[in-house]
Amino acid sequence: MDRLDRKLVLVTRRTRLDELVARFNSVDQARFYVEHLGADFADYEREHSRYHAVIRQAEETLALHSRVQRLDRAFLPNFIFPPDAPVVVVGQDGLVANTLKYLDGQPVIGVNPDPERWDGVLLPFQAENLMDAVERVYAQRYTPRTVTMARVRLSDGQELLAVNDFFIGAKSHVSARYSIELGAARERHSSSGIIVSTGLGSSGWFRSVLTGAIGISGGSGRADVKALRERGFDWDADHLYFSVREPFPSRQSQTDVVFGKVSGEQPLKVVSEMAEGGVIFSDGIESDFLSFTSGMEAIVDVAQRRGLLVS
Repeated sequence: MDRLDRKLVLVTRRTRLDELVARFNSVDQARFYVEHLGADFADYEREHSRYHAVIRQAEETLALHSRVQRLDRAFLPNFIFPPDAPVVVVGQDGLVANTLKYLDGQPVIGVNPDPERWDGVLLPFQAENLMDAVERVYAQRYTPRTVTMARVRLSDGQELLAVNDFFIGAKSHVSARYSIELGAARERHSSSGIIVSTGLGSSGWFRSVLTGAIGISGGSGRADVKALRERGFDWDADHLYFSVREPFPSRQSQTDVVFGKVSGEQPLKVVSEMAEGGVIFSDGIESDFLSFTSGMEAIVDVAQRRGLLVS
């Protein structure tokens, strides 16, 4: 296949130094700010230099074999990905997760720009072996790893996908008020919100919530909860799990429906009782949220769409 007949999307993000320069207008002002706080500005520079060097190497290598469209993370929600174009993501694991939920079957190749800095669970490749991975994708000789995503549908027609997790609650530190329903169980809650996790996200925020609950109980919690805390669950599982954060018992709120499995056959239903400030956001991106205020119903289940990682 000719180079001009192949297109590839390269997803990148701004470094910490890029963000500081955007905020303070120059490298010198960014250095003054960081060093004034007692931090090591040289570490910011090393990270920045390494990341951009890997991007240049990846872009030059890929351009020999494909037309390359470079895309910054900020434009992910509005970009229309070509249906037949592989996607290369250079960055931390979170950038892979953020990218997956805007795709529909396109394979994703995760590149770790700095293995000494980032664990890279979703970043099995480096710039040196990137071309081999891309060629295997074009030749359909790669091993796919399927990632289950979560979906939330609101009663006003809006939808949102999550690769790691959903947060359902209040956008500030006030209590979230809502009714919750799973199967035949239904009750009213006052809590710090609900976390709904996919298998991919089960080693993140969800695990943190379970760890706190087990610690408070003195280690005497349920065996299935302990197992989930230790091992999570499969990335391609046909279900999700939810956990309620800090549920408060009172005359008007109950605390029995605080943990459970969510599936297509048994979705989680939540009705907001928050006059204002109720939100639903995915994968830790608080700025990209759905408003969730009084009377609105949210139905959370497993999305039909799946992510596809190249391994």
